[in-house]
Amino acid sequence: MLDESTIIKIFQKRLGNKKFVSEDVEVFNIGKTKIIAKVDTLVQSTDIPPKMKIRDAARKSIVACISDFAAKGVNPQYGMISLNLPKGISRVNINEIARGLRKASDEFNITILGGDTNEGKEIVIHVCLFGIIKKIVKRKGAKIGDTIFVTGPFGYTAAGLEILLGKKKGDKNFVKKAIKTVISPIPKLDFGIKNRSYFTSSMDSSDGLSTTLNEMADQSECKFIINNIPTGKDLIKFAKSHKITPNKLIFHGGEEYEFVFTTSKKFKSAIKKNAVLLKTPIIEIGHVTKGSGVFLEKNKKLVRLKDLGWHHFRK
Repeated sequence: MLDESTIIKIFQKRLGNKKFVSEDVEVFNIGKTKIIAKVDTLVQSTDIPPKMKIRDAARKSIVACISDFAAKGVNPQYGMISLNLPKGISRVNINEIARGLRKASDEFNITILGGDTNEGKEIVIHVCLFGIIKKIVKRKGAKIGDTIFVTGPFGYTAAGLEILLGKKKGDKNFVKKAIKTVISPIPKLDFGIKNRSYFTSSMDSSDGLSTTLNEMADQSECKFIINNIPTGKDLIKFAKSHKITPNKLIFHGGEEYEFVFTTSKKFKSAIKKNAVLLKTPIIEIGHVTKGSGVFLEKNKKLVRLKDLGWHHFRK
């Protein structure tokens, strides 16, 4: 079976893009104007868990793109949306999809220009957003001595999916908190825009924290040392009660629309101040050093953190 990486490489080769470097968004110029674009697809059978309202799923289809813009420090301004809808879909569901898309576009002040509607076996929402900026924060750029941060705690979305799928149960307050991260994710757009000049590198974490950290370390040609696990005691308690390794939820779960960023030590105080002003939780999780790969540090020992996040078509 072909994996996602192989499939992408085939298309790159056939389309003549030999210098492709993986990034959260695409960047191109029209005249002297630099355009930032991002596309993302939400598929009913793989992206909408049980008990999730179609309105919330529609909002989330736009949020997925917003999260990438947040990591790049770019404000999205315009969007286009394509819908694949099953024959016989009810007016109620059409209205719910419209409400969810409208909620997200109003929430982030995006003008929807238009799109396309087609018929298919299930609901598929394809979103493309556009913005303008002179320079984005790239995935590469982390330097030796930089500090590694993440926005928000991790693991709750993976736990929430387990709960929604009916596989796990938990404390009432924890269940509510975990499910909310799945149903109503909040990308940290204002924080990304406010602090972009302080970031040396940054990347959206929705494919899993282990995937994000490994991609950034690889592109930056540095070693990432993680010495602080970004989660809460309630997540650790939930994991242990269900005999789940906490790191599986925290590092490999995915679907968390947070982002990872690196910064030099001289900007840490400014970033922390802005985090308080914008009410954005950020967590310092480690540092950048010479070498390669990502490692968890515990009791002065280093253990390699493999990329076990979400990859389409993985067996």
